[in-house]
Amino acid sequence: MKIDLKEICIREIIDGYVDSQEEGVLGFGGKLNIRPKYQREFIYDEKKRNAVIETINKGFPLNVMYWVRNSDNSFELMDGQQRTVSFCQYVNNDYSVKDRAFYNLTQPERDKILDYKCMIYICEGNEDEKLSWFRTINIAGERLTDQELRNAMYTGNWLTDAKRHFSKSNCAAYNLSNKYVSKNPIRQELLEKALEWKINEEKLPTIEKYMSVHQHDSNSNELWLYFMNVIEWVKATFITYQNEMKGIDWGILYNRHHHKIYDTQKIQQKILDLRLDDEVGNKRGIYEYILSGNEKTLNLRVFSESEKIVMFERQKGLCPHCHSKYSIEQMEGDHITPWHSGGKTDISNGQMLCRECNRKKGGN
Repeated sequence: MKIDLKEICIREIIDGYVDSQEEGVLGFGGKLNIRPKYQREFIYDEKKRNAVIETINKGFPLNVMYWVRNSDNSFELMDGQQRTVSFCQYVNNDYSVKDRAFYNLTQPERDKILDYKCMIYICEGNEDEKLSWFRTINIAGERLTDQELRNAMYTGNWLTDAKRHFSKSNCAAYNLSNKYVSKNPIRQELLEKALEWKINEEKLPTIEKYMSVHQHDSNSNELWLYFMNVIEWVKATFITYQNEMKGIDWGILYNRHHHKIYDTQKIQQKILDLRLDDEVGNKRGIYEYILSGNEKTLNLRVFSESEKIVMFERQKGLCPHCHSKYSIEQMEGDHITPWHSGGKTDISNGQMLCRECNRKKGGN
């Protein structure tokens, strides 16, 4: 990893400044990618933005910023985006500070800002080195998310196309999935979730591994088609939408269960029954339960401590299975008739079993 500290004045950085909104922000003679296409919107509030200009006017140092040098000698702004956009917008007369825009300043006042030197680390290295380094220094200002860090490392045609699907406001992925996925395109959340599901399907260790393999692909069709399949499978399998369906890890469930054939009408009736069942504490877990049969996802009601004491006293400390005597701490509440057979969490359907007997019963 090669890291050089440079002093670059604002005059040079704002040269060729262009803000194309979601199409990105450029500067430094068009060689600096200040905000790549469809990355997060400008998020500094007025107070922070004005503080950047006041810091410059007083000649105080701004925090060090970090650029990545690409193989074609262009640059990606890795850390310091908000500070850079703040002074670029000010010089561009997009806002004023204390009722004075840049064009209201005297020439010496303008020159003081334009000649201000920013301390910038320019970094070169392979993707793993850069990602490790920027995760280490990403501790100040408006922190980058993990996916924003990955995007800076694995730029290329694949990423540009993936952002088109997953990272633009009201992008195709968001419009398709917003009822089912709680993640937002802003801060690259939706792209990250799609990648989490995809690497689970392919049994890859990390998102970085997937992005490294596909970095130079001409498009991201594989990921986009996969994501569409996940959402369409959810809609086809669970035909009536419920609010608790939003935010479930649907891609993980799709990877495990989409090859099975389901009776959607029976599923619908089962969902209705489970939603009305007071024993079910986690309504969101209903969908995984239907697919996997794992009762743990339902967070079924358990016996309270007071109910356990009543049952323990009723049994006089004896386990009805092995007929040995135990302390209450050595025993566990058990449903005589299990929930899936219609049993309720009521002391009339309850008993205290020793831990070993309860494990054996649970394994049957």
